Amino acid sequence: MTTKTLFLAWQDRANTRQWFPVGRLDANLDCSEFQFRYINGAKRAQEEVGFLPLLEFPELERDYRSSDLFPIFQNRVMTPRRPDFPEYLRSLDLEENADPIEILSANGGRRVTDSFEVFPELVKNEDGSFVCRFFLHGLRYVSEPARGRVSDLKPDEQLHIALELTNPTGHPAVQIQTVDYQMIGWTPRYLVDDLTRAMAEAPGKYTARVVRVNPVPMPSRQRVLVELKSYWQYHEPMTGKDFTTLV
Repeated sequence: MTTKTLFLAWQDRANTRQWFPVGRLDANLDCSEFQFRYINGAKRAQEEVGFLPLLEFPELERDYRSSDLFPIFQNRVMTPRRPDFPEYLRSLDLEENADPIEILSANGGRRVTDSFEVFPELVKNEDGSFVCRFFLHGLRYVSEPARGRVSDLKPDEQLHIALELTNPTGHPAVQIQTVDYQMIGWTPRYLVDDLTRAMAEAPGKYTARVVRVNPVPMPSRQRVLVELKSYWQYHEPMTGKDFTTLV
C-alpha cells in the first residue's frame, strides 16, 4: 500500500501576492482512497490576509475522505481522451501510464482561473539525500538576454542555485542560474525553506540540471523542467508549523 502526498498552496493575489500552503492530500491509488485536510498554513493565511475555505471543503477542522479524487484536484489533470494527451505527458517527462497524482506532482496544477497550485511532498531518503523536480518560476520577470539563454538550454545541461536575500517580495528566494551565471528564474516559493536548509547543512552537495525544455507555445510556467538533488543531515522537510494538519 503506497500513499502519495500532495500539498495545496494558495496565493493572495489581491494584496500581498504571498503564497501559503493551505491543504494536504493523501492519496492511495491502490485502493482508491483520498483524504484532504487543511494545514496550519490555511489558518495563518486566514488570520493574515483573509483566506476563505474552499466551497468543496468548507470547514477548516474537518477530515474529508472520498473514493474518488476530489474535483479541485481532478480538474487540474488533462483528460486522457484528448488527442494531445500523449504529447502533454511528454512535456512533463512522464510515462504513458502516469497516474493523476504523478501528473499533478509534475504540472503544479496551476490554472488561470484561480489562485491555487499543487506541489508534492519532499521525501528524504535514508542517507539524507533527496531529489525534486519543478518547472522554472518567474521566467517572465527575467531579462531579455536571460530569456534568450533559456531558449538555448539543452537537456542534462548543468545549472547552479543561489540564495537571493534581496528578492522584491521581501522574502528570501532561490535563484536558478546557468553555469555562466546567467540568472534565468527561481525555484517555486514552497521549496525555499527546505532548500536553504540543504544549502546550509551541505554546502556544495547540491546539483541541478535541465530535464526538458518545452518550446513555445507552451506557457512560460511550463517551459523549463529542472531536477535538483541535495542532502540534509538533520533537517526533516515540510515538517514546519505551516504543514501541521488541523485535524
